[in-house]
Amino acid sequence: MDSLNSPSAAALAMIDRLIAVPTVSRDSNLGVIEIARDHLAALGLKPQIFYDASGAKANLFCTLAHEPERLKTGGLVLSGHTDVVPVDGQDWTSDPFVATHRDGRIHGRGAADMKGFIAIALAWADRFVAAADSVPLHLSLTYEEETTFLGVRNLVADLAERGIRPAACLIGEPTDMQAIVAHKGKRDCVCRVRGREAHSSLAPQAVNAIEFAAQLVSYVHSVAERHAREEPRDPRFAVPHSTLQTGVIAGGIAVNVVPRDCEFTFEMRGLPSADTDRVFAEIEAYARRELEPKMQAVAPEAGIRFAPGMNIPAFGIDPAAAVVQLAMERAGTRALGTGAVSFATEASVFMRAGIPTVVLGPGSIEQAHKPDEYISYAQVAACDAFFARLIAQPLPDLRHA
Repeated sequence: MDSLNSPSAAALAMIDRLIAVPTVSRDSNLGVIEIARDHLAALGLKPQIFYDASGAKANLFCTLAHEPERLKTGGLVLSGHTDVVPVDGQDWTSDPFVATHRDGRIHGRGAADMKGFIAIALAWADRFVAAADSVPLHLSLTYEEETTFLGVRNLVADLAERGIRPAACLIGEPTDMQAIVAHKGKRDCVCRVRGREAHSSLAPQAVNAIEFAAQLVSYVHSVAERHAREEPRDPRFAVPHSTLQTGVIAGGIAVNVVPRDCEFTFEMRGLPSADTDRVFAEIEAYARRELEPKMQAVAPEAGIRFAPGMNIPAFGIDPAAAVVQLAMERAGTRALGTGAVSFATEASVFMRAGIPTVVLGPGSIEQAHKPDEYISYAQVAACDAFFARLIAQPLPDLRHA
């Protein structure tokens, strides 16, 4: 793959600035949004800020041209999320919110996922504006991708309300600059089991919430095993079938008290072909049919409640789509072909809004969410080179997926 020999100083400086602003999903992202807003406004642009209900978080959308009204229809969105995962309990060798340069790498929370891409795009904004007549681009920054995906859902709704209809979208998640055309969906659910408490010496007169929760957790596991055995394989994925697992569980107050309450959260990472509605309905039906009657025979007030959580659809686009072909060509990674990943991205939300989307960006997901997260200088340089080639010739028609 051809690339610039070294990353641009402007890109490195902007990466340093963005890493220095802690934007953990549970906290505000306004620090990064304001840096982007001020940087774009200094170029004479008109970034739009869309705040959430609390006012503590916001999306940003900016047409990278001095006459944005002319580009309300068409153009390619360069999109990234501003939030990062926590660093609590992780063993970092340097301050996670101070960019540390060593051995040709930039270490810091968000370096790979995905402040690196956002920073490089901001560093290129002046050149994007200069090329706007032949290469119309937009920049999109969102919040809460690491948790609820609420930011991107609100963003596409706001764009539709304002009559802004981009032709296509490129999401700069860390893919080593390979074009990603599919990812699994992510759906989770909180299950709350309510039993009846009692002294443990009177256990038969009570309903043990932990034990009934355990039976339901076991059933979720059996569904996962069935998918591993029977689901048609999709060889594009490292794990070629849908997966389910229970990730969090809590219950009980003391060993000599039959627990009244137990709560756990399970998730499904479904292939694009998977019917997640059917799977979740099956799990709930098992609880209603097999568990609740036994619980309520002892304690009529006992029961099981299901609270849906995150539900990010799977993503898929035809590798022949114009935006995919453009991404591979301008990234210089056509030889790699297209790929699929198991982690969820905002691509499915853009696609469901009728915007053909590809995922391609610098850095590796292998480095994301870990202590000493990093992006390499080589990957920054590769993204610099991608942007240079992106604006070197006019955009083709990207409206067809």
